[in-house]
Amino acid sequence: MAQSPNATRQSKPATFVVPIILTVLLVSLIWVGWPIYGFLSNQFETARLPWGWHSLPTEMPRDEFVAKPLLTNATDRAMNILAKRREHINAPSISAAIAVNGQIIWAGAIGWSDVTNKIPVTTNTMYRIGSTSKAVGITGLARLVGNKIVDLDAPISAYSSNLPNRAWGKFTLRQLASHTAGLRNYEVNNDWLGFYQSMALTTRFNDPKSALSVFDNADLLFEPGESFNYSGFDNVLLSAIMQDVTEQPFNHVMSHYVFEPLGLNATLPDHLRAENQPFALSYQVKGEKVKPWRSVDLSHKLAAGGYVSTPSDLALIGTAWLNSDFISSEVRETFWTPIRLSNGVVNEQNYALGFRRRKLSIDGIGEILYLNHGGVSKGAECLFMIVPEYSLAIAVSINKRTEIRSDFSSVWVPLLEVFIPALNNIGK
Repeated sequence: MAQSPNATRQSKPATFVVPIILTVLLVSLIWVGWPIYGFLSNQFETARLPWGWHSLPTEMPRDEFVAKPLLTNATDRAMNILAKRREHINAPSISAAIAVNGQIIWAGAIGWSDVTNKIPVTTNTMYRIGSTSKAVGITGLARLVGNKIVDLDAPISAYSSNLPNRAWGKFTLRQLASHTAGLRNYEVNNDWLGFYQSMALTTRFNDPKSALSVFDNADLLFEPGESFNYSGFDNVLLSAIMQDVTEQPFNHVMSHYVFEPLGLNATLPDHLRAENQPFALSYQVKGEKVKPWRSVDLSHKLAAGGYVSTPSDLALIGTAWLNSDFISSEVRETFWTPIRLSNGVVNEQNYALGFRRRKLSIDGIGEILYLNHGGVSKGAECLFMIVPEYSLAIAVSINKRTEIRSDFSSVWVPLLEVFIPALNNIGK
């Protein structure tokens, strides 16, 4: 039987509709899935695509600042330490700074901030600092405590009446700052939309208050104070409370209480960094080759892991903690005392408020007490520590991630082995 003309006309639209639907589905799948691939390539070198890689140049430019001429011998040795460490970990660049009594005494940088365009790194080049952002934000909290604007042990519901999760109201600032509130971390976040946003890193959050939506539907791991769980969400919520209690945007709070008093201009949220500011591109590594990290938006994790800074700025923040006019000795001791859980036991990381407190024996120096916080970001790593006995702070950054973090982070030990005796010899 012959097909009617009407049947023929009705079948043609279906012929076009199916490919269109399939194309839309495919594009949607790629659009949703590509950020997940980016996350996986961050975690596993084998997942990284084979094109776009560059060998590092054999030439490695250097930049250095030396405040005390008598330290020249020590600084020469320090630059050699940086050069060997950069080569060992195959980083595009490495940068370090040491401050004593509120002054930078030395800063050194080796390598490239942009490999493809051959832009050298300098001591003024900013890096992503990852979780070192927590110590930066906590410095702002310490200033609020010192100015009696907040009480560490008051429930945060006293400072913010519109919290998106009712369970949070009983948290205290002390619990948030010490990771004992019970919040989950990024990788175990069961707020599924927020979990995806943490992997995709494509959503812009204008302030910490809006970023609470990333985890406001997640349930707690434990009752506040009962255990310890290191979580960037603690610091995001803490930042939102600091914003609420001061009735100022968080960036204004940090500028007013920390950056402006210390004269710092190179520490700021990654998403607010201007294109013309000196910045070390973050790199992925595949074997001996590197390529720039994908574009990411870290605005959801301020001030947990969203800052960029220079080692010099970080070192100055470190020594500011030792200045009683900036942070009183009473507040300092409060923030540097490791937190005990509700059972009376000190938490497993000896974590205080924004810092881990530890001791280490160093050859030629002896045992030292130090406060530290490290950071791992997208294609970057940072270490930051304060050594109170010597009124000293040190910070080091690289623009890649290492498989074994101590390959990078242990560089502070030989640097202190050089500088502490030298400072003792000339008098701090």
